[in-house]
Amino acid sequence: MTDNKTSSPRRRLIAGLVVVLGVACAIAAWQRAAPPAADAEEARPLSSASFTEITDLLGRKVQVRLPVQRVMLGEGRQLYLLAALDTEDPLRRIVAWRKDMIQADPDTYALYKARFPKIADIPTFGGFEEGTFDIEQAIALRPDVIVLNVEAQRATDDARYIDKLDAVGIPVVYVDFRHQPVENTEPTMRLIGQLLGKEERAQALIEFRRQQLARVTDVIAARQPARPKVFIERIGGYSQDCCLTFGAENFGRYVEMAGGTNIARGLVPGTFGQLNAEQVIAADPAHVVVTSANWEAYVPGGRWVGVGPAADLTEAARKLEAYLARPAYAGTAAQRHRDFHAVWHQFYNSPYQFVAVQQLAKWLHPELFTDLDPDATMRELHERFLPIAYHPGYFVSLAHHASAKGSTP
Repeated sequence: MTDNKTSSPRRRLIAGLVVVLGVACAIAAWQRAAPPAADAEEARPLSSASFTEITDLLGRKVQVRLPVQRVMLGEGRQLYLLAALDTEDPLRRIVAWRKDMIQADPDTYALYKARFPKIADIPTFGGFEEGTFDIEQAIALRPDVIVLNVEAQRATDDARYIDKLDAVGIPVVYVDFRHQPVENTEPTMRLIGQLLGKEERAQALIEFRRQQLARVTDVIAARQPARPKVFIERIGGYSQDCCLTFGAENFGRYVEMAGGTNIARGLVPGTFGQLNAEQVIAADPAHVVVTSANWEAYVPGGRWVGVGPAADLTEAARKLEAYLARPAYAGTAAQRHRDFHAVWHQFYNSPYQFVAVQQLAKWLHPELFTDLDPDATMRELHERFLPIAYHPGYFVSLAHHASAKGSTP
């Protein structure tokens, strides 16, 4: 058996040499793959005047040649925004992406694959945030920019990926739909619009989002209704743990915007966290909102509630029914009145979260939002901005399932 104490410095040295050699080989391959002489104008080094300084969501100043033509996505679900900007052909700039969309949102992926079969040919890779980023692959693909989520920063910093990519002229920008989406969604949309040369299109989507959010927040501000207590069960069915939830951000913030009280606010210090069953029972929520999706790729046959595009809402309601029996909800007002709801989990990580805010408002204050139809909002989003047809199925409620057709009546 090897002595770890005596061999670890040697292993670190060898590992460092492997990375350096890998990067060197990738750079050599990148140079060999340069365009032929006919494309010499594109091939020769770019002057600083060819670049524009942009500011990403971490406040970093980055030099990028605009508009970008080759994009590497640190998360496949960033397609939700790219498709709204590059609507005619949302795949034309993507040279590689993380495989999360294929696994975490297979139903949306299937809709894009039916419309754009070449999506299956896009190279995939593991997750940046887990530190599994293949830098040699990135260099060989020669992207004009790599777009990462802010949570990838620690892994990329630890591995010094940014420095290595800078050495070959590949800029990295960070975006955020997940950790502080209420504040960071618009800047992210504006940044991606700038990268793609689609600023006007991005601004139109920003205005649509503002208008749809105001249909809820203006009413709540004017009417000041009593705020029912809500528990959000995060990634229902993906994990058996109790009780994963959101703190003051993301869905926790959406509940507050929709006129509710998130019982985890103040108990969970960050965006994501966990309560124990006793804390949930003691809080006595009037509503339980389960964020879930089709996670067959991760948990085959699991307890997840498969809401999402073209979901079978009868089956979704059947699976949601089982949540009434969870010990964490025993004796709560939500259990007594069957006020259990399921919402598409991917609203937590996309520019479409305004639809979730509308649906939460319908569930929490139906008397105030009789004219609000989140299903129609999602349909309008597709018709105005997206290249795929709309298929309802993003939310279901036990209290209203008998008449629910994708939104609460």
